[in-house]
Amino acid sequence: MVNKRHMLSEEAWKTLSSRPIYRNRWLSLREDLVGLPDGRTTIYGVVTCGECVGILPFLDSRTVLLVKQYRYIAQRAPWEMPTGGIHAAESIEAAAQRELSEEIGYQAGKLTPLSTFHTSKSVMDETAHLLIGEELTSLERPPDDTEFIQVRAFPFTDALQMVLQGEIVDAMTIIAVLHAARLRGL
Repeated sequence: MVNKRHMLSEEAWKTLSSRPIYRNRWLSLREDLVGLPDGRTTIYGVVTCGECVGILPFLDSRTVLLVKQYRYIAQRAPWEMPTGGIHAAESIEAAAQRELSEEIGYQAGKLTPLSTFHTSKSVMDETAHLLIGEELTSLERPPDDTEFIQVRAFPFTDALQMVLQGEIVDAMTIIAVLHAARLRGL
């Protein structure tokens, strides 16, 4: 007997109903009743965060700036690259420049796209856009009022080692550093 479940692997699930559960300025949660390809139904929780950016800022070809801030969910303050949400009607590039100025006090003369990915494929609707920021110039802009950030320059090879040794645990930063290392032939 042939297992026909694999034939349904690419069939779209159908949203039969949707009920909002919770919303704040950063995310929303809803519960969907979903029709499965085999005719059954299930309840599916969906967290929507929208789009975000992460920028790996290079001071020069061998030095990156990383930020450290307390992360409530992780209950620690890890090193990571500047990241943040994209505001309504804001372009990826504008969001990247805003986050750079808010978190490290710089603007990038050159932004290079690295990767776009889904941060969680199963229950979260969030798309991350990763870029390299180069040709940095100092720019004064008030920080976000909910952020308390330490900024430090690292040799890029040290940042790569921090990723490989598990010291950097932020997924966006890991992906950006590994892509940048690949581009640099490391």
